[in-house]
Amino acid sequence: MNESSPQGTLHPLTIITNDIVRIFSGLGFEVATGPEMETEYYNFDALNVPKDHPARDMQDTFWVKNEPGRVMRTQTSGVQVRYMQQMKKDGKVPPFAIIVPGKVFRNEATDATHEAQFHQMEGLLVGRNISLADLKGTLLEFFKQFVGPEADVRLRPSFFPFVEPGVEVDVKMMRNGEEKWVEVLGAGMVHPEVLKNAGVDPKEFSGFAFGMGIDRLMMLKYGVPDVRLSYQGDVRLNQF
Repeated sequence: MNESSPQGTLHPLTIITNDIVRIFSGLGFEVATGPEMETEYYNFDALNVPKDHPARDMQDTFWVKNEPGRVMRTQTSGVQVRYMQQMKKDGKVPPFAIIVPGKVFRNEATDATHEAQFHQMEGLLVGRNISLADLKGTLLEFFKQFVGPEADVRLRPSFFPFVEPGVEVDVKMMRNGEEKWVEVLGAGMVHPEVLKNAGVDPKEFSGFAFGMGIDRLMMLKYGVPDVRLSYQGDVRLNQF
């Protein structure tokens, strides 16, 4: 190849994912992966999602034709259960600390901030005496490295079936020369039923989990105005 030829560049989503993995690896987390076509059990049941939860409806979930009980995963959370079950089979006990980057799918209309496919980062830490303070401290350190030393985080009460209590996490960052609070992820303490389903005794261990949209972080960091640009193969996206 001619050395003067233009060189390829990494997609902004790849750059963001690499940054996230680098930071959490430095905090002691390891990367785990799982299948994109998931069973209903791992995508919903093992995560304490009720049978009548609206997320199971066709409007939110891609059910796989001719594959009963299989879906295109709506979240990467199922990997945390798979991981803990495997650790139990291997005779290993907590502490466990993993992040799970990957593509997820939602059967919904697309617009500037929503896509039928996008990328998510699941995080899980399980051990003895883990608390919300550990969750906040971990996320605060992550965002200080990811956004800048001026970053701050706040937790607001929320509900997710797989955590109790659940929180929404806002990050204070500079936007157009002003400090603003931006909602970036959902998190909470792992629900005891989820720990039981994974073979972990909730009387002995506790943990926190969080899920963040990698596409959303990319849009915030680079000022990308429309998430659909990520999936159109337009090299001009690299201008961001």
